[in-house]
Amino acid sequence: MTAVDKMQKSGLAGVALWRRIADEIRLDIVGARLSRGERLPTEAQLAERFSANRHTVRRALAMLAQEGVVRAEQGRGVFVQDARRVHYRIGPRTRFSEGVDGQSHQARGALMSHVLEPASADVASGLALKAGAPVIRLETIAFVDEAPFSRSTHWFSKERFEGIAEAYGERLSITAALQACGVESYSRHSTRITTRHAEAQEIVQLRLSPGAVLLRAEAIDIDAEGRPIQFLVTRFPGDRVELMV
Repeated sequence: MTAVDKMQKSGLAGVALWRRIADEIRLDIVGARLSRGERLPTEAQLAERFSANRHTVRRALAMLAQEGVVRAEQGRGVFVQDARRVHYRIGPRTRFSEGVDGQSHQARGALMSHVLEPASADVASGLALKAGAPVIRLETIAFVDEAPFSRSTHWFSKERFEGIAEAYGERLSITAALQACGVESYSRHSTRITTRHAEAQEIVQLRLSPGAVLLRAEAIDIDAEGRPIQFLVTRFPGDRVELMV
């Protein structure tokens, strides 16, 4: 079975081949199969490995070079370089745009879906609600320089934040959406960070390689009066993001 066959079986068939090749090479580096300063196989060798043409391989290498993962040296080849990670600080005032400020040219969020549902035990506890109380769940994704940065699930009390989905859809900012719903200031009450392997859907959404590790941050935000306003779970690619607490 070729590398391409394996990637297709893992659910990545809908992702551009050059992106999949870049993710596989990145995984080789993160997994220490390629070390800093080591020369990568030639374009011809990579093309054979991935059953792709050299133009596709060249595009994948160009993206990795742009990210700072590899560097090309004229007449010598392509060498492993330290991967550029985004340093994201989690503290009392955690804001996406502020957390990546100065490390990117562009940061943006996108709303994937929203739904009204009964609160699970964990969500109800986090928001100080009764189990089964109606909550609004938002599914969002954030990008830094058009590369997926994080995938988040947010829950808000329906009683207090009836229009939060529409507000986020218009502003593409949780802070701005909360302000539209009457919350001028809020802070991080708690964050719990764990790690796990990415699931099939997350691999596609975050453009990851099979077996990629995620940093999972479960958090609760509170308003100025100390009342819980948001329960959220955010998943970050472990090879692209460094969380600073």
